[in-house]
Parts: sequence; C-alpha cells; structure tokens
Amino acid sequence: MKFSAIALALTAAAFASTAHAQSNVTLFGLVDQSVAHITHVNAAKDSTTKMPTNSTFPSRWGLRGTEDLGNGYKAGFVLESGFSLDSGISMQGGRLFGRQAHVLLSTPYGTLTLGRQYSMLFYSLLGSDQLGPHLFGSGSLDPYIANFRMDNAVGYMGKMGGFQYGATYSFGRDAAATGGPAATNCGGESAIDRRACRQWTALLKYDAPTWGIASAYDKLYGGPSVVFGGPSALNSSAYYDARTTVSGYKILGDLRLSVGWIGRTNQSTVSFKQDMVFAAAGYALTPALFVDGEVYRYTKRRSADDTTMYVARATYSLSKRTAVYLTGGYLTNGGNATNSLDGMSGAGPGLNQVGVAAGLRHTF
Repeated sequence: MKFSAIALALTAAAFASTAHAQSNVTLFGLVDQSVAHITHVNAAKDSTTKMPTNSTFPSRWGLRGTEDLGNGYKAGFVLESGFSLDSGISMQGGRLFGRQAHVLLSTPYGTLTLGRQYSMLFYSLLGSDQLGPHLFGSGSLDPYIANFRMDNAVGYMGKMGGFQYGATYSFGRDAAATGGPAATNCGGESAIDRRACRQWTALLKYDAPTWGIASAYDKLYGGPSVVFGGPSALNSSAYYDARTTVSGYKILGDLRLSVGWIGRTNQSTVSFKQDMVFAAAGYALTPALFVDGEVYRYTKRRSADDTTMYVARATYSLSKRTAVYLTGGYLTNGGNATNSLDGMSGAGPGLNQVGVAAGLRHTF
C-alpha cells in the first residue's frame, strides 16, 4: 500500500509538471500551384505548357512548437516538409522534413539551433531579393539559392538593437543521394577526412524601421561521394563552393526598393567565378492588389555566357489567406548560356525565353 501511494504521488507530480510546462504546437503550411507556358526550352525552339513544381512560393506544411522555460528562456522545434503540389512528391531530395528539422533553445543571449536548418545566406536575402523563391527568380539562375539548407548543423543567431548576427557549421551538409541540387550525397561526418562535406556560414544584418542592409558568407566543401554537379562537381574535399552577398532595401510608404549582389567562387576541376546582381521594386496599388518586379544579371567572369532576366508579378488577395496571381518573365542568354526562366525547363544555347504563369495560393 505504501509503495502504491508513493508511486501514485510521483505520477501525479510528473503529470502536474508536464501540464505546467506544456509545449504550444502549431500546424502551418502553404499550397501554391500555377500553370506556366515557357518558350524556347531547347535548341529546336520548342515551347512547353506545364504545372511547375514551384510557383510564387514553394508548397510546404510543418509543425512548430515552443515551451516557455521562464526568465527569457524558451525551448522549441521546427519540422517543415516541402512537396510538389502537382504530383504530391516530397521535395529537397525526398526528405520527409526537407525544409527544416531542428530543435532550438532561445535565450536572452541568442538562439541555439541543432539539426537541418537554413544557411545564413537565406537570412541575408530575406529583405532584398523580393522574387527570390518565385517560379522566375534567383534560384533559376543559381539552383543553390533555392536550396540553401544544411544537414547535421549547429547554428546560432543573436540580436542587439537593430543588429542581427549569426553563424552555422555543418558536420555533413547534405545526406540525400538523389533529387538534383537539393541532394548531392555529401553526408560527411568522416573521421578520415575532417573537411569533407563540411560547411560554414556567417551573417551580419541591420534593420531600421524603413531600411536595412545585410551581408553573408557561405562556404561548402566537397567530398568523394558527391554525385551532382557535372564538371564543376565538388567530388573532393579539396574543392569548395563559396558565396558572398551584400544587399539592402528601402521602404517609402507603400513602395519597397531593393538591390543586391551575390558573388560565387567555385574551386573544382573547372574552377570559375560568377556574379549575380539584382534590383527589385514592390508596390501596393490597393489593399488587395500588389505588384512587384525584379531584374537579374548573371555573369560568368572571362566568358560571354551571361544571362539577364526580367520578371513582373501581380497578386490579388481574395482574403488574408488566399490569393490569385499572374506573372511574366523575359530572359536573354548570351554566348552559349542555357539558363531558363524556371531553372527546370531547359533552354537552347544562346536563346531568349518568354514565360507566363497564373495560379492560386492558400496559406494555413
């Protein structure tokens, strides 16, 4: 009887403690699908009409939880899954939670994050690359920009006034074996080669009420198992891909203006350097109608294979959660460049492209 009473008391105490510190868990997501038409997708100048895997924003769903520990401390997690709405398949190399999967501890001194998470390059472009995740956006010219996430990573983000600063370090940046740019089979965490598949990034950012500037550095190393990348593949830990970005934005009433630069250095069997510059503007014509546009210039140093892309979009909000949109793009390829408006349809060498898309987006 005495043992049963003690057990009952301990169980009750544990239950009370759990109930007092219960986590708040939120289900969130976004579904976005369009129909697009793109010209000159090959050397024969054929056109394609399709449902793309990405539209104005990538579709996703996820769970976010927090627990208040008191005295300014919070614990939490984020599990976020990306998927293609046209077929229902998982994105990010087929990962279940390919967009984010991490646990975190928030303190008065900053936030510590453990698991799959964004590179600091992502946070540096948030306020300036206005059409970045769009069907016709910066990810079409540099696929890494649409996939700047790291497996096996430790991250820290701090804030002091308007300043935000952070860094991440990955022990093995990419564990998936298939799925294109989001999966290069560079799991790393090797005791033999301690540089293989490692990655580190750093961020310094300042946001004022009506303007902001940001800079970030992102460097990832290769490994012997890398399966994606062609001649510039990082199939040795002696090879690396590094990007530096500087960007800024200014808000003037309902008008948002922004500019930025992303410099890339690839050290591989065919080493090269590339630059991307962009300028964007967004304006709310009415509370329901928002228009924005962006110009990208992507240049390969010591080469005529350069690309310029012009994108415009109009979004009409039917409610706080639902919107319809119409977008158009025009791309010019110089030399033998084969960049495409959506980064997936292909393009004939040196051919220009025109693309249009219309779709529907809903958030929850």
